[in-house]
Amino acid sequence: MEMFYYLVFGGLGAVVAALELSKNNKDRINTSPAFNSFKNNYLLVYSLMMAGDWLQGPYVYYLYTTYGYGKGDIGHLFIAGFGSSMLFGTIVGSLADKQGRKKACVTYCITYILSCITKHSPQYEVLMLGRVLGGIATSLLFSSFESWLVAEHNKRGFEQQWLSITFSKAVFLGNGLVAIISGLFGNLLVDSLALGPVAPFDAAACFLAIGMAVILSTWSENYGDPSESKDLLTQFRGAAVAIASDEKIALLGAIQSLFEGSMYTFVFLWTPALSPNDEEIPHGFIFATFMLASMMGSSLASRLMARSSPRVESYMQIVFAVSSVSLLLPILTNFLVAPSNAKSGSISFSGCLQLLGFCTFEACVGIFWPSIMKMRSQYIPEEARSTIMNFFRIPLNIFVCIVLYNVNAFPITIMFGMCSIFLMVASLLQRRLLSIADKPKTEDWAMKERDNESEPLNI
Repeated sequence: MEMFYYLVFGGLGAVVAALELSKNNKDRINTSPAFNSFKNNYLLVYSLMMAGDWLQGPYVYYLYTTYGYGKGDIGHLFIAGFGSSMLFGTIVGSLADKQGRKKACVTYCITYILSCITKHSPQYEVLMLGRVLGGIATSLLFSSFESWLVAEHNKRGFEQQWLSITFSKAVFLGNGLVAIISGLFGNLLVDSLALGPVAPFDAAACFLAIGMAVILSTWSENYGDPSESKDLLTQFRGAAVAIASDEKIALLGAIQSLFEGSMYTFVFLWTPALSPNDEEIPHGFIFATFMLASMMGSSLASRLMARSSPRVESYMQIVFAVSSVSLLLPILTNFLVAPSNAKSGSISFSGCLQLLGFCTFEACVGIFWPSIMKMRSQYIPEEARSTIMNFFRIPLNIFVCIVLYNVNAFPITIMFGMCSIFLMVASLLQRRLLSIADKPKTEDWAMKERDNESEPLNI
């Protein structure tokens, strides 16, 4: 079965290369040199930020085990990270809109560097502090950088359609290529050079420091609502009112929470799904394969968003439906394929089928990120962008905390079934968003027609 891994990886690599090399004029958008310079600067910073994040991910759990902590204690540490993101996320988002997105991005670098430093201590309290700092940093990573980009893009007068180029390239590089290289680099530091499980965190801190230097030297500041009369509570309330009063924003938040909640649950479930009998599977290689599938998805998204049809709101219905079906595979194989009782062997036939389904899901993740960024740039008001984006993460973090707390309480098939249902609901909500997105235009046209009919003829 070992050859199976190489065939999947090689097949995905060939598809990604073919997609990138076969792009024609319809798949490309003509831009200006000024925009290209701006885009490349942002992609450099974003890639450094994501390198700092990806280097840590594979080794957090492992580091805690080397310090002698059990599954329960480690679970509490992870819950602290997601809980911190939930509690402080909206506050730091509001501060980013008020005090400046550039300052928030610099704060992300400092906070995450401090979190990396705490990994040198085996003390549980220090590690808990690191998780809290990491949760705050995560909230800043997934709101402030995108908010700065959208505001700066508009401030410089670039075409709105050009945003899709930056979004798709950011996902292709930051969530794909950088993730693969970071995994290989971390493996080099820990295994090949035998520098220990703390080494990836030190490397992450270095990349974050370099990114912070680029931000400080090249980025200008921008704000959400510069009004001095609005305090933090007023801005917080305004963001809540915006979500409650605009169904499009509320639907977008629900869709994002449902998809990302399923995605983070998948992160915890794919290992036991592929090795239910402690089969020997190459975790690092499979992770790299998933990231390659995500790159394929982002490459497809760049083609889709470069054209006027189909619209983002339209094709995302299909993406959510496909992702829902892909996570049903562990349930289907459990009923249709005879389970293997061999212990510590190679991956089973059902595991191979599930791996293909999981790669499909990761391709959907690659399409999701630039597409949701595009929709957020269209529907979320600029004055409270960071605040609203972190509002969306509140139900997400609650959901992930509940899953982490009860990860051993339910069979793995139940967990995958739950994620599949959530993704199908996201598809239905996306259909509703599509109909509402067109509704104002229809209403305006109808009102204009009525006005024309009621207007007296001047003869």
